[in-house]
Amino acid sequence: MTVTEAAPLRGRRRELLALDSLLNRARAGHSGALVLSGEAGVGKTALLDHMATRATPHIRVERVIASQSEMELAYAGLQQMCGHMMSSASRLPAPQREAIDAALGLRQASPPSPFLVGLALLGLLTETAGDGALLCIVDDAQWLDEASARAVAFAARRLDAEGIALVLAMRQVDEAFAGLPQLDVEGLGYDDASELLRLAVPGRLDRRVRDQLIAEARGNPLALRELPRSLSPAEIAGGFSLTSSMPLEKRIEQSLVAQLEPLAQPARLLLLLAAADPTGDPELLWRASAVLGLGPEAFDAAKDADALLIGTRASFRHPLIRSAIYREASPEDRRRVHAALAEVTSAEHDPDRRAWHRASATLRPDEEVATDLEHSAARARTRGGAAAAGAFLERAAELTPSPVRRGERLIAAAEAKHDAGAPAAALHLLDNTRDLPLTALQDALVARLRARAGYALRRDSSGPQALLAAAQGLETLDPVLARDTYIEALAAAIYGGRLADAEQVATVSNAILQATSAENSGNARDLILRGQALLAAKGQKAAIATLRRAQRAFLDQAPDALGLHWMWFASRAAQDLWDARALRALADRQVDIARAAGIVTVLPIALSLLMLAQTVDGDLDAAEASCDEIDALKEVTGHPLPQYGRMFLAAYRGRTSEMERWAEQIRADAQARGEGYGVSATNFAEAICYNGLGRFKDAVTSGSRELPYTHELNHAMRTLLELVEAATHTGDFALAEHAYKKLDGVTRPVGTNWASAVSAMAEAQLREKDEAQALYVDAIERFENERIPIMVGRCHLLYGEFLNREGRHTEALEKVRIAHEVLSKCGLTAFAQRAADEMRASGETLRVPAQGSVAQLTSQELNVARLAREGLTNRDIGARLFISAHTAEYHLRKVFTKLGINRRTELKSALAELDQAAPTTAGQ
Repeated sequence: MTVTEAAPLRGRRRELLALDSLLNRARAGHSGALVLSGEAGVGKTALLDHMATRATPHIRVERVIASQSEMELAYAGLQQMCGHMMSSASRLPAPQREAIDAALGLRQASPPSPFLVGLALLGLLTETAGDGALLCIVDDAQWLDEASARAVAFAARRLDAEGIALVLAMRQVDEAFAGLPQLDVEGLGYDDASELLRLAVPGRLDRRVRDQLIAEARGNPLALRELPRSLSPAEIAGGFSLTSSMPLEKRIEQSLVAQLEPLAQPARLLLLLAAADPTGDPELLWRASAVLGLGPEAFDAAKDADALLIGTRASFRHPLIRSAIYREASPEDRRRVHAALAEVTSAEHDPDRRAWHRASATLRPDEEVATDLEHSAARARTRGGAAAAGAFLERAAELTPSPVRRGERLIAAAEAKHDAGAPAAALHLLDNTRDLPLTALQDALVARLRARAGYALRRDSSGPQALLAAAQGLETLDPVLARDTYIEALAAAIYGGRLADAEQVATVSNAILQATSAENSGNARDLILRGQALLAAKGQKAAIATLRRAQRAFLDQAPDALGLHWMWFASRAAQDLWDARALRALADRQVDIARAAGIVTVLPIALSLLMLAQTVDGDLDAAEASCDEIDALKEVTGHPLPQYGRMFLAAYRGRTSEMERWAEQIRADAQARGEGYGVSATNFAEAICYNGLGRFKDAVTSGSRELPYTHELNHAMRTLLELVEAATHTGDFALAEHAYKKLDGVTRPVGTNWASAVSAMAEAQLREKDEAQALYVDAIERFENERIPIMVGRCHLLYGEFLNREGRHTEALEKVRIAHEVLSKCGLTAFAQRAADEMRASGETLRVPAQGSVAQLTSQELNVARLAREGLTNRDIGARLFISAHTAEYHLRKVFTKLGINRRTELKSALAELDQAAPTTAGQ
């Protein structure tokens, strides 16, 4: 390293210590990520060079320089990053291997999940590090394409114990990398800047001129080196031409360009050619230069000017030289070099770069070029690059001669932008279709996209009506798409529950009923659409038959990843129809499909339904593991799903403080968003928790809030059973009878074992002697037939309490002993404690284990331990929690140490202390 190059590092003690610390962590088998940010030329690349030098030869180094010209190519950055690591891909789990192969275009497949790609990148980095350490550097990371940035950020957040140091350098921290450890690289201090300037400008420098240069450069090392080069000795000596209102980056670029002006035109054209090619492939550069008639002398001149370096890659002395040359070139010259690059880029092996170069070389509309871009968009879609597809299609539309085809491509581009999470950009593209001759179907598609993008942006009450109008417009043109739009309109209308506009719900529901009135379809989607509309417009009795047909159709028809959002309605119907078997089957199917297809935007909702089914099955351990997976997904996707699962599990386990904390948060959030579903869920959870703890007055307060809304079914309907139990224990039998009649009104029409058991259990609490006994026996038998152990245990508890009141203590002891056993096994700690208290009243004592060493575990250690308890391997645990297998193993070793165990088989008993801990009674 020359003295001039080393000078910027003299003032970088803070930065060098941070980078050395990261390297030392990697050497010790730990991992970490760091984002270096700072303006162009401030010295980030010099720091990266120093770190790479410090790492070798004991640490493997992989280095990538992102390119602005490739920002529209999906996974272009990832392709560079993984190029030397793909030999390790064979050791990845199949879903990850297939995802990254699809992302890099190595196989034909459906669009991969962005998060499976991110997990695959994490796996590749881990496998590449092996038993050693790996330093991975991404310079100019602000130019990473969106898909690559998302994958790199994902992997960076999950690094833990793999021996990997990941460093990203960028000008400003992009939103994708927010939350990662950051280090802002600032300008040099006065003394270091003075020393660098002394080395850059030979001879004596007037102090005032020196101070002015330092002030103008703001300590920027590249500015201190390059700006004086563009000034004559007289200007430097006298301090002329030093002031400017131009941004520093632009001034540095102009200085760099000015230094290259003495070069002959062929050499300058060669530099522009290299700037336009992001691959840095010397062979490609030679072939393209031959097309332009540039000989070896142009290469020699560029090299002698210290601008272009030709080795295994063609690169520039500084990344700013590339952007400065490209930005300052004339449009005509840019088109010339892109045309040459298009001519020598393989249409077979690199068709997307060739299409992009051709588009950049084209000024006037050209259908052939537009068609190539359209094909590139389709390939980008298969790699999961919706943003890239949108960019290809937008440029294709600009180059389309036919107004009809231009409209078609603009609509497709807008849809891709919307799918990429850019609804505002989608609306902007749709504005460009106003003066084009659109077909009736295209007009309808524009209306649908406007409604969807508008609702995504505003989430206001105008959304359902706009979606409904769009669905009606599609009815005769594309019935399948119309159904998809109808279900979106209905979901938007009813999601607010009691806080929604009832008139709007009725309008949407009645419109759907009118549109589907003549149908006798056996299609699952058609049936669920009509069934849910009937439920919203005409109530439970009118909808039951259609909802049952829909449920059967969803269970009988082949799984369909595209229909996942419809299956949510089917699962909701299973709950409203009190069908435990259908609920289990649909929940399992949704999770399996979402996992297999990698649709992680849907997976949290599917897992929440699985968590509900697992709770019904009395497997609260598995339900807790599902919540862990939901949390891992929420962390990496930002999915807005509220923590319903955590709240209900805390309620069933009797963890009052935890339940109340979640309930307060969810209730406030639901009221702010106008979502009545969340308010109902909190009332239900509170009633469960307080009944378990024997705080029956509090349970009455929470349960009574749902009485006016039982027509909504779901949580409101289920809360009625809790209200009956609470009211009878407080002696308010009038309230209990009122709640029972409402409950019977929504269970009797359904007639399933689950519904009948619930009704019998509620009625038994209001009846006496033989009638009550017969009802308890009937309820228990039905719950056992439906395999709902949590209700078997609770019903035995109530039956035992009834027998004790009757003075039949021996019989009562038998029932509460069964209740205690079942409820303890399920993990309903508070209800099990109630059973234990009832047993003490009969003279039998029990000890509830106290919480112990599990409290020492961190949340991540507990997540890993729970999944290991369920029998998952380290690799499976990593896939579920979006961490590497190495990290899963690392956390499991710490779990074993803290719990004092040696084998996975000991986890179940070791973790039992947490779930069997005495329930808290905070707030009593």
